[in-house]
Amino acid sequence: MKNIVKVSLLSLCVIVFGCNIENLEQSESQTLTEKKSSKKNKDFDVEESDSSSDNTSDEHCHSVSLIAGQHYDIGTVTIDVDGDILTVTYNTTGDWVLNATHLHITSCEEDGFPTTGANNPKIGHFDYASEHEDGTTQVTYIIDIGEITGELCFAGHAEVDGLSEETAWAEGEDFGGNSWAMYFKVDLTDCDGEDTPPTYG
Repeated sequence: MKNIVKVSLLSLCVIVFGCNIENLEQSESQTLTEKKSSKKNKDFDVEESDSSSDNTSDEHCHSVSLIAGQHYDIGTVTIDVDGDILTVTYNTTGDWVLNATHLHITSCEEDGFPTTGANNPKIGHFDYASEHEDGTTQVTYIIDIGEITGELCFAGHAEVDGLSEETAWAEGEDFGGNSWAMYFKVDLTDCDGEDTPPTYG
């Protein structure tokens, strides 16, 4: 009789614990979905392609090299502005492909980027992020920036695959931490396509 009671209690515990695990997994899955959708609710779109249409002779407002593993120049990150629309395009060359990209844009003020206490960027906290289909060589973020003008700072990170799996950064200034992460500055007044008359004070 005692054995039957023990088995029944054990079964009950397994059922209750199993339900709790299921509820926990559902809760974690829901939280993950909410986090993903909250990023998607930002006013931007992502376009990707498996063939780079970027021509190095094309005019861009700003262009920097995309550096993988600190040593490989594997493509470019370009910035363009058309009215209120900002486009940031990652392009890879050769056999390099983009598995994921992360982008953060600030007004270049101190503490504009999410960083650790050691001044390394928190890539998981970047405003824009996307995982990409196999073979993707071009990714474009299309962002409505409203009436923002002047200088902006960009941190462009990527997870890439080519000669090996590597981390890549858009080339620029050092974050100042113990990693090789970089960011770059762009003056959007240079991107309007019109000559801005000088101001006199």
